[in-house]
Amino acid sequence: MDRTLRLLLAGLSPEEIRSDLDVYLATQKQSGGVGKRGEQAYRKAIGILASWFSPLKELSPFRDDALSLARTLPEKMWLPLHWAVISAAYPFWFQVARQVGRLLNLQDQITRAQVFNRLKEQYGDRETVDRDARYVIRSFVAWGVLKDTEVKGCYEQGTRQTITEKNPAILLLEAALHDTPEGKGTLLALFKHPALFPFTLPPLTAEFIAQHADRIEVFRQGSEEDLLALKEQ
Repeated sequence: MDRTLRLLLAGLSPEEIRSDLDVYLATQKQSGGVGKRGEQAYRKAIGILASWFSPLKELSPFRDDALSLARTLPEKMWLPLHWAVISAAYPFWFQVARQVGRLLNLQDQITRAQVFNRLKEQYGDRETVDRDARYVIRSFVAWGVLKDTEVKGCYEQGTRQTITEKNPAILLLEAALHDTPEGKGTLLALFKHPALFPFTLPPLTAEFIAQHADRIEVFRQGSEEDLLALKEQ
């Protein structure tokens, strides 16, 4: 993800970035080692990386805002941007994160089987669900937001990143809205969304979000709850 973003910031075209990644990923294993890699696996990875360099038309303004933030942040602070861009583009990724986060809210250690079983309730018992969820979970481990335990297929919370800048936090909330029914949710629920388990968000008011997020509308629901909703494009 970092490599993709660096290439994009350097001004390479989508075609040039895709060509670079095609050569690079053919020898980069997900475990971090180097060696020949199955074409099916890295082609799927390029598809996810394309959320940065070749977004859907309706997500281009969202990606552009993430790109602008990347120019102002050090690379070590890019993870929230990656998380937001992928989550908005790939609902399945976001749903895996949601189930992982929900389980971590209940227990210190979780198993791959627990995550898979919850996903099967939503997507059905299909081989592709198991395979794709496995790719996502191993990405979480590679990024350090989940940690392997001594028991195979068992994980615990990894590093939790405290976000101090408010604009990346707003981007994460907007990404969550893309995967929320009708694109609506209360500010409190979005703040506590289990799919954002790798992050601690800074305090944000509805008024601040309304002033700094062009694609989000803010409503007062009842006397106390603030409701966020994606604006119709």
